[in-house]
Amino acid sequence: MKVRLQADADLNEDIVNGVIRREPQIDFQTAAEANLRGVSDQDVLTLARRENRILVTHDRRTMPRHFASFIVGNTSPGVFIVTQKLSVSIAIEELVLIWAASDSEEWVNLIVDLPLLGAPTTH
Repeated sequence: MKVRLQADADLNEDIVNGVIRREPQIDFQTAAEANLRGVSDQDVLTLARRENRILVTHDRRTMPRHFASFIVGNTSPGVFIVTQKLSVSIAIEELVLIWAASDSEEWVNLIVDLPLLGAPTTH
């Protein structure tokens, strides 16, 4: 099954818009479309699971802890944490590549940092 993505409320919307512009077939739901403003991490993870979407976030502070407790009793489609230092263009390229080269089953119960291969970051 193709990767489907869910933006967290803290994700830079330029990334979502750029991914969709670059590859319109990608199913990438915005935080606004999912009404995620002010929603707890646990509820965001529940929504992503219910809709079988990998969560894409910048939240390295609290999401790993909430993800770890979430997968104790649930299955998650996965979480991608995009480092704040990663340029928008590289984040877009990474997400498009993941969509093109993998299936959703490969990311189940994984929390993965982007960039995958140590792409250059901005300072």
